[in-house]
Amino acid sequence: MDAYDTGSNASRRGRDEQAGLGGPDALNGLDVPNGPDVTGAANAANAADATDVLDGATGAAGGPEAVGAGAGVPLGAWTGTATEGGTGTGPRTATAECGPAAAEPRTGVAALSPRYQVGAVVALAVVAVAVCAHIGLVFLHVAPSNTLTKQHGAAVDEWIYPEFEQNWKLFAPNPLQQNISVQLRAEVTTADGAIRTTGWYDLSAEDGRSIDGNPLPSHTQQNELRRAWDFFVATHDSDDRAVGLRGTLSEEYLRRIAVLRLDRNDAAGPGGVVERVQYRSRTVNVEPPPWSGEKVSDRPVYRELPWWPVPGDAQDGDAQDGTARDAGARDASAQQGGAA
Repeated sequence: MDAYDTGSNASRRGRDEQAGLGGPDALNGLDVPNGPDVTGAANAANAADATDVLDGATGAAGGPEAVGAGAGVPLGAWTGTATEGGTGTGPRTATAECGPAAAEPRTGVAALSPRYQVGAVVALAVVAVAVCAHIGLVFLHVAPSNTLTKQHGAAVDEWIYPEFEQNWKLFAPNPLQQNISVQLRAEVTTADGAIRTTGWYDLSAEDGRSIDGNPLPSHTQQNELRRAWDFFVATHDSDDRAVGLRGTLSEEYLRRIAVLRLDRNDAAGPGGVVERVQYRSRTVNVEPPPWSGEKVSDRPVYRELPWWPVPGDAQDGDAQDGTARDAGARDASAQQGGAA
């Protein structure tokens, strides 16, 4: 029976080889109780064949024909496919991915040769040092006087002037630490001939209310009153006496502003006339931060100026300006009505 079985297996193997089923691989998965370990031998052969294929050599189960264009290519540069016989259910394909994919081409500085890479690094370093040196010299130029500027001021000026000259300073030499409000009151002759004195109008607070919440405040609201008061203080002594012609000009400027503001607030009332005006300033120290430990007085300090008579021509001029504006408005309305 053993000889008959062996012969039958031999004849069956011959028929399988003629049919192209792969020879010994046809025994994979069959139970042969008394025969040799044919399945293990077949698997070992297949493993050797796959190794030959991956190395680009010609094996028993594959070779250059089994991998096509991949044959003969060094290991790690291609992906090959090896085919082994099955058990009658069709061929089985084993795919072997050899090594990582090809690296992408380098771009930028990495694509340069080592010599040019060193040159690019050196150029970038020189530019960075030059920029930092320029920024440092400009900082010393606009900064307050210090040890560096005293020792190297000539070198800083030589670099800055004239191309990089700056007309501003980084820090205010004496920052304002007080809140100053300009207030105004008037002496008015009423329509019945009586004389009365108005209360104090806080002109600075009025400008502040006009600016708050206004994305585009006017230049007049922001600077007119502040600059007029600074102009007056700079051209008068501690006794409020004018120093030179500019002091007289600053008084006239404040009188003009007073008449305009009182007219805007209707301080004189119906039929009233503003006879005199008086300015005063209210100064309060800004409270220092808690961590400074500094103590300052929170009591306001007032500076009252003398009463100034309001010239009649100033009021007449304002009235004439208002009359001219009204007349112009009436003429424009009449022209629009005629066109309609």
